Amino acid sequence: MTQQTALSEKLPVARRISTEAEALSVARQLAADFASGASRRDLERALPHAELDRLSDSGLLAITVPEAFGGIDVSNSTLAEVIAILSEADSSIGQIPQNHFYILEALRHDGTDEQKAFYFERALAGDKFGNALSETGTKTVGHYNTRITADGAGFRINGRKFYSTGVLFADWIVIFANDADDKLTMSFVPRGTKGIEIIDDWDGFGQRTTGSGTTVLNDVYVPADAVVRHHLGFERPQTIGSVGQIIQAAVDLGIARAALRETVDFVQHRARPWMDAGVERASEDPLTIAKVGRIAIQIDAATALTDSAGRKVDLAQIDPSDENTVSATLAVAAAKVLTTEIALEATNTLFELAGTSSTRRSHNLDRHWRNARTHTLHDPVRWKFHAVGNYLLNGIIPPRNGAL
Repeated sequence: MTQQTALSEKLPVARRISTEAEALSVARQLAADFASGASRRDLERALPHAELDRLSDSGLLAITVPEAFGGIDVSNSTLAEVIAILSEADSSIGQIPQNHFYILEALRHDGTDEQKAFYFERALAGDKFGNALSETGTKTVGHYNTRITADGAGFRINGRKFYSTGVLFADWIVIFANDADDKLTMSFVPRGTKGIEIIDDWDGFGQRTTGSGTTVLNDVYVPADAVVRHHLGFERPQTIGSVGQIIQAAVDLGIARAALRETVDFVQHRARPWMDAGVERASEDPLTIAKVGRIAIQIDAATALTDSAGRKVDLAQIDPSDENTVSATLAVAAAKVLTTEIALEATNTLFELAGTSSTRRSHNLDRHWRNARTHTLHDPVRWKFHAVGNYLLNGIIPPRNGAL
């Protein structure tokens, strides 16, 4: 690669994780620390810069790097569980690396050997990749006004991005732009490159500390060897969308787990039984017991389906046939449906069972509902149902895009 920047000369400092068991253990250790400050960060909208640096140094951001490039290429089931663990602690932190892993999967599919060697090495060194993808004001979320145009031996990019999750913490800004033929490209640009303005203006009521603000691109220069032809990945069977979506499902799964944990704690230690229950403690109320059991079972079901879907994505990565990639797509879509539904139900049930006192601002338990409601809006699950049903009834293969 010819990108001569301080970032490209950064010495490898990140831990090298060697097994999937180690990855899960590291995730649990970080989660235990991240959870203690999650409520405060949400209340104050304090961005988790220090926590993201720890995540980077932990080696977790490199766990999907292929073995041929020095990584351990964990199973997608393990990747999803790592994200769920982090999201249970703080779902904003769990969401931030979603685009990082999506980008690495797209690189695996569409990058040149030289690009893979360079950027996978940066991931192993602990570099963070943030996305500049989504835009407002376009016909659909799948349309882009940002353009990349030829300029001598390289290119120039102009446009404006919104929902740039992870960019505020990133070492590399990965910009998605249409070329002269309206084909989607993906360009790797070091943070601090001239012409990039990052605005911390995300004001959503949930996922408040993901840093999902605006990225302004004003005549940004990109060398030719930093541009990946991202559209190629969707012109053949692929797992780019499945990997991206299973991570989204894992974020919602983590939120559901957090809500159940908070529910159990509040019911056991703070809530009062309803006067007609005839019991001494809220935890002995038979209706409460049944509802907690229902939520726990649904979470277990969502976990099992996410794990199963991850194994199907693994198979599709090894053998990307139409059959395997469609199977992976549909399985991940189903997992996304269940995790969305249980995240919303579990966060609602928290208040239903904990009672009025659980709504006090000092507890900040509403962050779980706010996070679930916000994150589950990323892509509509009604179209997941449609993808599964249309395939079963009419044999229609799901569309190839990053949302499936």
